[in-house]
Amino acid sequence: MRLRSILLTTAFGLTADAVWRRTRAARLRPLPPSDKPVAEDHHFVTAAGVVLDDETRRAASAYATTQRLQVLDLVPAGLDCARAMELARRVEPDTYRGARLARGVGGGHAILVTADVAERAKVDRFAGLSAAELEELSVKLKTFAPVGTDLAVAERIAPVACPPADRRAILRGRWPSDLPEYLTGNLLGLALLSSGVAWAFASRRKGDAAAAAAVLAATSAQPFLATFRTPLRPHDLHAFSLTRPVTALARWARVAAEREEPDPELPRLRREYAAELAEKADSFVEPRRMDCPWCGGTSLRRLVTSGDHQHHRPGVFILDKCQDCGHVFQNPRLSSAGLEFHYRDFYDGPGGPEVERGFRLAAPHYRDRARMLRGHAKPEAWLDVGGGHGHFCNAARDVWPETRFDALDMSVSIKEAEERGWIDGGHLGFFPDLADKLAGAYDVVSMHHYLEHTVDPYAELDAAATVLPPGGHLLIEVPDPEWIIGRVAGRWWHAWFQPQHLNFVPLDNLVAALADRGLETVAVERGPAHQPVDFLMIVMMLAHRVVPDPAKPWQPERHVRLRRALRTGVYLAAGPAMFVAASADQLLAPLIKRGPRSNTYRVLARRLPAEGNDSAAERTLDAG
Repeated sequence: MRLRSILLTTAFGLTADAVWRRTRAARLRPLPPSDKPVAEDHHFVTAAGVVLDDETRRAASAYATTQRLQVLDLVPAGLDCARAMELARRVEPDTYRGARLARGVGGGHAILVTADVAERAKVDRFAGLSAAELEELSVKLKTFAPVGTDLAVAERIAPVACPPADRRAILRGRWPSDLPEYLTGNLLGLALLSSGVAWAFASRRKGDAAAAAAVLAATSAQPFLATFRTPLRPHDLHAFSLTRPVTALARWARVAAEREEPDPELPRLRREYAAELAEKADSFVEPRRMDCPWCGGTSLRRLVTSGDHQHHRPGVFILDKCQDCGHVFQNPRLSSAGLEFHYRDFYDGPGGPEVERGFRLAAPHYRDRARMLRGHAKPEAWLDVGGGHGHFCNAARDVWPETRFDALDMSVSIKEAEERGWIDGGHLGFFPDLADKLAGAYDVVSMHHYLEHTVDPYAELDAAATVLPPGGHLLIEVPDPEWIIGRVAGRWWHAWFQPQHLNFVPLDNLVAALADRGLETVAVERGPAHQPVDFLMIVMMLAHRVVPDPAKPWQPERHVRLRRALRTGVYLAAGPAMFVAASADQLLAPLIKRGPRSNTYRVLARRLPAEGNDSAAERTLDAG
């Protein structure tokens, strides 16, 4: 009876999923014909074996011009069934163009791109790309044209196949660190489903056999339902659908069996990290201090002892709490050499794709931050300090489309943000060093999850007070060290984020420090600033801790295959716990967002006129 229920639920789920995909596929727009010549600044990039006739080129150029598009992905109407189904799952046609931080999606055949975007994105090949290379280009071009990218279905493009090797490379781009787990999970799920269906037929119980037949029927019908009366008409629809119940597992197995080319840079990076750890590890931390860097108090209590639970670089890190003012700080603190070591290859390089995925998912949160200015100011020029690649500035344009958004960061990522067009101007350097130069240039300064990374929060607040004119606003968002889960979960609370987070400022301390600098707090958000990932991150970090990613260059090069297999097994075993944890996060989120506390808080402060700043801060956090 239990097997029958599972099979019937699966059949219903497959059918419901097909209907959902069809609602998306039906909203894809077919390319209307046109007699207008191709615009001079329109270029076409094609996959190997793809031929674009003049009619398709004219139609694409006219459509891009009419729709004011900079990038147009041309999807063959006869796209193979597997990719057509996937496209319907991955893209929401009504919102894709306006989704600034959405990952680029395409049909893997041809792309129209304007000369400006091609130049900024450094496109140097326009023909003969593999399906994997075209996927990578689709992702890249969306970042350079965040609201100027769309898809259209082209009737006259003959579809070409996507080999298993390209398919694996495409999936690697989507799952940079989790591909073995993703592939194994799919194979295991299909194998279990096939076994359940076979068992149901073998049991000779009419109810079980009927449920198994329903699963087979739904599996075959799903592609038909998903593409019924849509612009997508897969050329292999009948063959794919009818054989799907017996070939799906084999298709995934072929992809999983493909060997990937090893990263040619990994051996060099391993040698460099090993040498640095052997020679310089003792210089990565400063001497332990005996007083609080915020208030000078000497009553300190050890709060957290933690390793690096994100990337598992070597080291043990301690957070102390001041019993006098509540400030939490890393003690001993990372030295400049330690900071350089632990930041390297985290936001860029080998760690970049993982971090990018997280940043993309945070778009709604970015817009919530920007909305906090409503009712207080209409920003003209906004400086985002610690702006990284410009994700916040890009998303905030949805809220403040007329505002100039600049960003400042110590990483060269700020230059990439400028090239993408996500920011209007970039400043590379240390905020306190640039404050005098930037004074009066911005009416809003923001620091989003920046202050906790800094060596001297007082100096950063001084710099903000210097830059802002009277009436200007400072917006700060930081983790809340007073959050109950941070106390209960200890080192497994993700926001302690050792060793990168150096200082955690309680809300009252921050409000007082702002007042000392002539900044009056006009709004505070605690519950609404909540980020619902606490329980999920606890489970993920525990799973990570058992078997760290052996592909990281700071991990030893021993038994890599065995460790990768163990890591895959641990992650799959932890899957149900991750699901429960994520569900708990989402179920509790509405309650927390209406409550007085959360894992994050935001403060909006207004710069008072000079005469109101008679208690300007004279303190500077002791950096040494």
